[in-house]
Amino acid sequence: MAIAAAPPLNLSPYLDPQQQPRLQTEFNPIKRVPFLSSRNPLLCVCKLHRYNFKCCLPSSSSTNSVTPAQYYSFLDESFWGSHVLTNEELEKFKALESFVYLQELESGSLWVRVMRIEEMDMTVGLLALSFAESMFMSLQYEALLRFFVKQYLIERRASMPHAVTLVGFYREEGGKRAEELAGTVEVCFDKRGANASPPTPTPPRNSPYICNMTVTKELRRRGIGWHLLKASEELISQMTSSKEVYLHCRMIDEAPFNMYIKAGYNVIQTDSIFILLTLQRRKHLMCKKLPVSNSFPEPDMSESGEEPPS
Repeated sequence: MAIAAAPPLNLSPYLDPQQQPRLQTEFNPIKRVPFLSSRNPLLCVCKLHRYNFKCCLPSSSSTNSVTPAQYYSFLDESFWGSHVLTNEELEKFKALESFVYLQELESGSLWVRVMRIEEMDMTVGLLALSFAESMFMSLQYEALLRFFVKQYLIERRASMPHAVTLVGFYREEGGKRAEELAGTVEVCFDKRGANASPPTPTPPRNSPYICNMTVTKELRRRGIGWHLLKASEELISQMTSSKEVYLHCRMIDEAPFNMYIKAGYNVIQTDSIFILLTLQRRKHLMCKKLPVSNSFPEPDMSESGEEPPS
């Protein structure tokens, strides 16, 4: 399978798929990362160290004098014109804006944060290639897949802050290669962010749900899928009081399944064999109760869930 986590993107009524491109950027990991163009999109922060991150945000006392669009840089202005947000939702947006997951890997550095509007096309390309690979589709359908995936991401983006798409960027040790888009994952926090037509077996609509995780093909087997999963769980812990997290895994995907088991997920339900009559793969619904510390064991690269489809 081409992904490092739960299937699938729900593109119905457009498609019923089962659930990868490079980004070159410039990055200074020691002091400041500038906000870059769509060809060069990296994290806009004040200080970004290898194991430490701080982000400057307006204090709660100053939010009355600062409009949301001024400090939620991952959103475009049109979003604010079409949404009326509660104070609770504004606080959640602040948490999304400040969220960054950083990890030193054996081969380089990985950082995960919320997808920005100018990064949508590259994320669409990554997901479309993953779909084509997992569905054994010819790349001549990639343009059609890109269209449907983009419509899906636009719809899901309207669910923020109740659901969010995360993107991961990778830099190889020694700077031999430029920064690359390493992977993506979608996280739903509650029933307002839940998919309208979730895959079977159906997870509880009000519980956090992780889906549509994929890793760039050239960067698999480096632990990136594992850390996308960990980043998702850390964000869930910040965004909701619910500690039960759900995801799906196709029965044929042995490597992702082993990764989820090692991360603490258990199978609670499996698709009936009759699902095959609808031309879908059978899937496990898996669940994990997040501990307070949300600690993870070290990833096993042989079970990182980043193998190509079998």
